[in-house]
Amino acid sequence: MMQTLSQSPTDPAFVQNPYEFYEHARQGGHLFRWTEFGMVCATSAAAVGAIQRDRRFGREVPAERQKPVPERLKPFYAVESHSMLELEPPRHTRLRGLVLRAFTSRRIAALAPEIAALTHQLIDAFPAGDFDLLRAFATRLPVTIIARLLGVPEDRGDDLLAWSNAMVGMYQAGRTPATEDRAAAAAGDFAAFLRGYVEDRRARPADDLITSLIAAESEGDRLSTDELIATCILLLNAGHEATVHSIGNGVKALIENRTPVAALAPDSVEATVEEILRHDPPLHLFTRWAYEDVEISGHTFRRGDEVGLLLAAANRDPAQWDQPGRFDPDRPVRPNHSFGAGLHFCVGAPLARLELQTALPILFARCPNLALAAPPRYANLYHFHGLERLMVRA
Repeated sequence: MMQTLSQSPTDPAFVQNPYEFYEHARQGGHLFRWTEFGMVCATSAAAVGAIQRDRRFGREVPAERQKPVPERLKPFYAVESHSMLELEPPRHTRLRGLVLRAFTSRRIAALAPEIAALTHQLIDAFPAGDFDLLRAFATRLPVTIIARLLGVPEDRGDDLLAWSNAMVGMYQAGRTPATEDRAAAAAGDFAAFLRGYVEDRRARPADDLITSLIAAESEGDRLSTDELIATCILLLNAGHEATVHSIGNGVKALIENRTPVAALAPDSVEATVEEILRHDPPLHLFTRWAYEDVEISGHTFRRGDEVGLLLAAANRDPAQWDQPGRFDPDRPVRPNHSFGAGLHFCVGAPLARLELQTALPILFARCPNLALAAPPRYANLYHFHGLERLMVRA
């Protein structure tokens, strides 16, 4: 018998530590019904992994579950309708293939020196005394890199951050009409901003990702302007939000656990970054829709059912990891669920990993006495999980 559990995702105690609830839920089996979300959620690594890879589940809303979009929210959903995150084959296959022709591993790897140089510049600008590392470092690094990658002015970083933060508010628990209005306005402004750059690059190509996305072609097929804009917004919103939270949560874990500097040495940093991503990931809940009747772990999902994948719970499954609640950079590396799996594995994962692997060793080498200046507090962002600030002294 599947258990039904009640837990407000905006409850202050849950916001600060959701892992106790996940552990309680997992003890009752692979699946449970979460009252506040009105859906069945998967907690175990086995169930989360199986659903992510099962083509009978997907991100695109089944036709019978689609609702009319209110006029005031049309700017937001106009972007979403072209986002590969929300699509399934064949549209997803086409979009992702074209994007990967531009967003290549070679292009990402070539950013390493730039990430290192920017890390040093940001550290050089650290203020004296106590300061918020999120504001001074964790938010600035990824937004500047993605702006340079796309080919838009990095001095518009504050606008990009504001638009991104407003748009992802649509995915947070307890969203209000005011949240929705901000997201719609931000989507409209963001799309208008990018449309100008896309049109400019069509006329005057440059050495940037927007130009490469324009040029990406497969069997005569190219991205439309709307698809280009949605892709750029997805790369910024998803990549930026996840990396900011990963840097903040990672620095917190490294300081609190008095992690030896050897954990950030060249031969160890990849494993340490994977442990950061496993232990306290930036995205906790990701959803799928059932496209047909499917049985998973003894429960039959009906077509049109929505299922929640608790990535952070799967990352602490004791069936996969010894003492999963412990932060241990020395543990053997095995795949975690922080970037998803299957068709929707995060296209920006290599860039996020590179930013963490490059920036964290420089940060702790330059600031060997980095210490917390106040107890870190998580922000009320669920289903994201990140700090509201990280007050430190260097």
